Amino acid sequence: MRMKRWLTFSLVLLLSLSLAVGCSKAPNDTPAPESSKGNQTEKEGTKLEPVTLKIMIPGDRPPDMDEVIAEAEQRMKDTINVKLDIVFVPWADLGQKTQVTLASGENIDLIFDAPWLHINQMIADGFYEPLDDLLAQYGKAVLEKRPQQMWDANKYNDKIMAVPLGVVYMSGNSYVVRKDIREKLGIPPIKTYEDLINFAYKVKEKELGIAPFTAGGTSGLQQSSIVAQRSLNDYDTHVRYTHALGSSLTLYYKNNDGKVYNLFEGPEPVLSWLKDARQLYNDGIVYKDILTAKDFLQPFMSGKAAIVTKGSFGTGLTFDQQFKNNVPNGDLETVTFFDKTKGANMTNFKQWNFLAVPKVSKNKERAVMFMNWANEKENYDLLSYGIQGKHWEPVGDNEVKLLDTKGYWGFGYVWVWNPIDERSDVDRDKRNDEYEAVLRDADSFTKDVLTGFEFDSSAVQNDLSQYNTVEAKYYPALFNGVLNPEETLKKFEAEAGPSLKRIQEELQKQIDAFMANK
Repeated sequence: MRMKRWLTFSLVLLLSLSLAVGCSKAPNDTPAPESSKGNQTEKEGTKLEPVTLKIMIPGDRPPDMDEVIAEAEQRMKDTINVKLDIVFVPWADLGQKTQVTLASGENIDLIFDAPWLHINQMIADGFYEPLDDLLAQYGKAVLEKRPQQMWDANKYNDKIMAVPLGVVYMSGNSYVVRKDIREKLGIPPIKTYEDLINFAYKVKEKELGIAPFTAGGTSGLQQSSIVAQRSLNDYDTHVRYTHALGSSLTLYYKNNDGKVYNLFEGPEPVLSWLKDARQLYNDGIVYKDILTAKDFLQPFMSGKAAIVTKGSFGTGLTFDQQFKNNVPNGDLETVTFFDKTKGANMTNFKQWNFLAVPKVSKNKERAVMFMNWANEKENYDLLSYGIQGKHWEPVGDNEVKLLDTKGYWGFGYVWVWNPIDERSDVDRDKRNDEYEAVLRDADSFTKDVLTGFEFDSSAVQNDLSQYNTVEAKYYPALFNGVLNPEETLKKFEAEAGPSLKRIQEELQKQIDAFMANK
């Protein structure tokens, strides 16, 4: 979903320790919800004692965060009586920081996790509290704000182990293009991938000092690499990521056939995409410092590149303003090859972001009460957009006018996102609305045969750790054309092939069992 998205995917070995399991109160000892909002704060006339919730989420702390927290705490004072200790973790450190924090037994009440991070691993190792009973008692709004399809597809062993954060059933995707350069070169609007590449070559020929193409070039950004972006519009074979490796395409699914494909064994089309990316790099089309740019958007935003990958259909006001500040005479457009035909796109209804309650939390009931509070419209608006009148103003019930994106920027996708309350930016490129409507309509998709499947990684945990260590050496360069695929795959396989094969075999075994029981 939104920027959802540029984190480290490297997994570190879990620390060995005994989990300190937080002691939940029995239902008789905790206040029951008096309404669908679950916000009753008194039991036998006694107000709830104040509790401070420690919440760990990714990103950078906005300058006006304290003001938003103060407003939230004031609203909660006479209801659930919660104070907030929000810990922001840089995206690049998220995988290791959250894993080590949980393994250390530090008290955390709510924490961000994801399938592309380590949620399956952390659930398998017993770090998260099952939420079915807690949500039934204290989280009715949380349940009601997400469709049943979302709940059904995001359980683990038939239990709700974390709250899914999402508003669509798959991500939008596009390439952001320098429209002013395209028009200057007399090139018509880009309609196909071939048109995009032809434009890149024209930029190389005519626009000295501007890199034609840039993309995500680090391990944490591999979902935005040149090859990964291309896979998103593969309507011939429907290549997609596996449950075992998140956003790595060394293992992948295709054809909706329930089979796991291994890149080291040479199946198409990924191998051809790697060769195409290599050709682009050899021809000087790819930004030369792609592997060292921590913020892969920066070269584009500063006017040094003509094309960049984007994990959405549009750019957004903040993106546009930042670009204009750096390139006042520049102009942007987004190009997507998304097919909006009903049934053309495939989904397993799986969400990419989740909020979990760690076992060590001493405030599990209050944590769920807070999630419920945050899923009420006016509170959702506060946490998603900031102070009304200062950071934003409503436009009807479903749109938002952003006033100050420097003091407080939208990061609802890491702790509150739901498909009912999320507003659309009134200044968005409304030409993309037809695409967004497809993403929000469950009936517009072909259902993945693996919908509902979850991978238990415990049997191959050592292999995953070994594989991920090796992958970081080769994958970013390989998937952006920096290295020769034929030579690099041989070296990659020599170091990681046995581990990857065991992961593939374990994943296939579990898929076969899942398919047999459908």
